[in-house]
Amino acid sequence: MTNLATNLTEAAGQYADRAAIRMDDVVLTYAELDDLSSRVAGWLRERGVQPGDRVGLMMPNVPAFPVIYYGIVRAGAAVVPMNPLLKGREVEHYLGDSGATLAFAWESAADEAKAGAEAVGSEAVSVGADSLAEIGSWPADPEVADRADDDTAVILYTSGTTGTPKGAQLTHANMRTNADVTVNGLLSATQDDVIMGCLPLFHAFGQTCAMNTSVLAGATLSLLPRFDPAAALKVIERDAVTIFEGVPTMYVALLHAGADVADTSSLRLCISGGAALPVEVLSGFNDAFGASILEGYGLSETSPVASFNRADNAKAGSIGVPVDGVEMRLVGEEGADVAAGEIGEIAIRGDNVMRGYWNRPDATEEAIRDGWFYSGDMARQDDDGFYFIVDRKKDLIIRGGYNVYPREIEEVLYENPDVLEAAVIGIPHETHGEEVAAAVALKPGASATVDDLRAYVKERVAAYKYPRVVWLVDELPKGPTGKIQKRDIERPQEAQ
Repeated sequence: MTNLATNLTEAAGQYADRAAIRMDDVVLTYAELDDLSSRVAGWLRERGVQPGDRVGLMMPNVPAFPVIYYGIVRAGAAVVPMNPLLKGREVEHYLGDSGATLAFAWESAADEAKAGAEAVGSEAVSVGADSLAEIGSWPADPEVADRADDDTAVILYTSGTTGTPKGAQLTHANMRTNADVTVNGLLSATQDDVIMGCLPLFHAFGQTCAMNTSVLAGATLSLLPRFDPAAALKVIERDAVTIFEGVPTMYVALLHAGADVADTSSLRLCISGGAALPVEVLSGFNDAFGASILEGYGLSETSPVASFNRADNAKAGSIGVPVDGVEMRLVGEEGADVAAGEIGEIAIRGDNVMRGYWNRPDATEEAIRDGWFYSGDMARQDDDGFYFIVDRKKDLIIRGGYNVYPREIEEVLYENPDVLEAAVIGIPHETHGEEVAAAVALKPGASATVDDLRAYVKERVAAYKYPRVVWLVDELPKGPTGKIQKRDIERPQEAQ
């Protein structure tokens, strides 16, 4: 039997009375999580849900998420996770495209979920803070549906920079092996660990590296529904969190909040992904909190972990080396491997690569060629085999025929002591084709001007690279994981 839900049933057999999920005063033991998930599976079966069917899950990081998630896969259906902030039109696409006949939605999202579901003849079931008690009264069906390795466990819709989101089909084997690699190869996680779940569980990073990893290890997952740096630091102290997982903007926020907010001495390891982590942030966090951050890389289509630094083998600024069961290479425009030290597109092959995009053979054929998944991310590799992300292929700025990689310029901006966050983008230019531009959020009390920032970068990079256009913002637009969304950055008219 290869069903992802067997990770939970096995953990319940070994660690029945240990805390599996914790959020404030709510604690679910492994026995309780297993029992509740069996009741969700039983309820779904009574409603006619069959193995292979799709079921939506539109919830924040609350205990009901893992309960329902494991109930869906236990019944043999595929989970379609959705951001609880989606609007009805977006829900309509997720449910309609996946063919989900049913969706569980958190009470705050229930109206939008219902509107989207009704538009495609689906049903939305509202779930609230008191729903665990109700689920506890549903008839239990402890059977775990037998699923093949290549059966779909999860359909994750990728936000993509263009077009409507595509559903990446992640199999039971994809999800199991990626959680196993995270537990044993990266975190050395055990039942004594407490993993902080700030990353959205509806996203690949939080789902695999926090929830599925925690269950596989028999550890405790400590949930925080909405990330707030001071609140997160206090939860780390309260729950004696040992492993914190976040995206770069979370580390920036924690560093700004300061190490004196709470006792974080229980932390033994932090991991970062989702976007490039500025080296200044990495070293600053280590100095302030005494906990090292291991940076890794992956995508929704790769379950998501593809490469990572290791505790005993790491390089600041890199995304490490491929994890066990995964190969990576860098390819040029013609599909051939680039020379050592040259920049190429990351291609990935291995246990983690998705089955394909749901009902999109054209997109699957474009993304997966000869067994290799083409990521759209540009990187270089050093002599030791470590990969260094340069930028998204789509984010590359070509100024007057010269390639400018935004990541390099952002690194320089983050070195400025007045800068809290920065994003570099290309904007149209009559003669150069594109011009380098930067949107910058300053730390509270900082006084740097756009001229100061422009001059700061100009002193440190080649003349064609520094941003001629700079503007200040209160904050940069972010997606559901806290990742800066460059496509939502708007240049103000007065920015010169």
